[in-house]
Amino acid sequence: MRKMIAGLAAATLLSTFSGVAMAQDSGDYLTVNTTEGPFVIELFDDVAPQNVARVKELAADGAYDNVVFHRVIDGFMAQTGDVQFGDEKDGYNLDRAGMGGSDMPDLPAEFSDVPFKRGVVGMARAQDPNSANSQFFIMFDDSPFLNGQYTVIGEVVEGMDNVDKIKKGDAAQNGKVSDPDRILTVTPGK
Repeated sequence: MRKMIAGLAAATLLSTFSGVAMAQDSGDYLTVNTTEGPFVIELFDDVAPQNVARVKELAADGAYDNVVFHRVIDGFMAQTGDVQFGDEKDGYNLDRAGMGGSDMPDLPAEFSDVPFKRGVVGMARAQDPNSANSQFFIMFDDSPFLNGQYTVIGEVVEGMDNVDKIKKGDAAQNGKVSDPDRILTVTPGK
C-alpha cells in the first residue's frame, strides 16, 4: 500500500507500492485534463523506466492533446493514447483509433509484480508483448488476469471519479466508443 512519509516535500516524497520503493518528485506525476474533468497519474519510473519515459516525452510534446478514449469497457478499463489515429484535431479516424501509435519504435515489455487494480495505468499493446508504443489504459476495477501480462506505468492518485465518468463503449463491439470523450491536455506535475 502507498505510504506517505509526513514532513517531506512533494519533491522528495518516498512511496512504497507492492514492496517497490520509488522516489517521487513533480516529474513523477501527470495531470490529464479531459472532457470529463482532470485526473492525476503518479508514474512508476522505477517499475517501467522506458515506458514511463515514452509517455512523459509524448505528453511534453503535446502528442496526447485531443486524443480520444477510443475503447472503454464498463467495469474493466478506459483506453486512450493513439496519437496516430485518435487525435480529434489531426489524423482522427474513429474506425482506426486504437490501431496506431507514435512515430517512435515500439517498446520492450517491462513486466512487474504491481497488480492491475482499480486506478492502475498500463501500456496497451498488440499480441506481441514488446509492442507497446503510445497507448495506455486505466483500470475501472481489479483485473488480476492482466498481472504480469502488461506493463504497469502508474496509478491514478486524484480524480478517479472523473475517470469513472468517461463515456463507455459498446460491449458488443469490444468497447468501441461513438462520440468519445477525449484528453484535452496532459501536463507534468499535480
